[in-house]
Amino acid sequence: MRPKPKFLVLCGDLVNAMPGTSSSEPQMNDVRDVFSALDPEITLFYLPGNHDIGDIPTEQGVEQYRRHFGPDHYSFWLNGCHFVVLNSQYYENESQCSHLAQEQREWLDGVLKEGPFQHRVVFQHIPWFVHNPDESKFYFNIDKPLRTQMLNKFKENGVSKIFCGHLHENAGGWDDTLELVVSSAIGAQLGEVPAGHGFRIVKVYEDRIEHNYVTLDNAPTDISL
Repeated sequence: MRPKPKFLVLCGDLVNAMPGTSSSEPQMNDVRDVFSALDPEITLFYLPGNHDIGDIPTEQGVEQYRRHFGPDHYSFWLNGCHFVVLNSQYYENESQCSHLAQEQREWLDGVLKEGPFQHRVVFQHIPWFVHNPDESKFYFNIDKPLRTQMLNKFKENGVSKIFCGHLHENAGGWDDTLELVVSSAIGAQLGEVPAGHGFRIVKVYEDRIEHNYVTLDNAPTDISL
C-alpha cells in the first residue's frame, strides 16, 4: 500500500478461543507470529475484545492478554493528534475485576486532560451503540445509562471519532458532533448483507477525518490523499 499507513489498529478479538481454554495461548502466539511479518515502518496497536479476555473479564484473563500483547489501555500521539485505546470489556461487565476497571477510569480522566490536540480519537472493541445512541441495550452495545455518561464525557473532551469492532458487520452513527464507526471483521462475517472480509482505511487531515471500508479482494495498493 502506498503511501504506507502510519499505524494499524486491531480492534479486538485477536483470537477466537476464550481465555482459560486449551487453544487460547497457542492462538495468541499465532497472532504475534503472523504480525511479526508486518512492515516495521507500520506501528501495530492491539486492544482486547471479549474473545481475548472473556465476556466477563477476570484478572487472570487480563494478565494473560497483557503478557502477550502489552497494556490493555493506553494512549499515543502522532502529528498533533491524540489517540486513546480502551478496554471496553470493563464497561460491559467489571464484576470480576472491578479494581482494574477503576484503574482505567482514573487513567482515562487524566488522559482526557492532555492537550492541545488537532483531533482526538478513541479505539475500543464493543461499540457504545450500533446505529443510534438512544437504542436499547443488547449483546452488541453497552448499557444505556453508562453509554450516555461516557458519550457525554467524550464529547466534552473533544473526541470526534470512536472506532470499534465486535459486531462483525459495518454500522455506526452520530451523537451530535461525535461519530461512532463500527467496522466489520477480517474474519467471520455477520449480518443480512455481509460487508466482506476487510478493513477500514482512515485518512486524517488538518480539518477532518475520512474513512472507508474495503474488502481484501478490492483493497487498493495506491491511496489518494
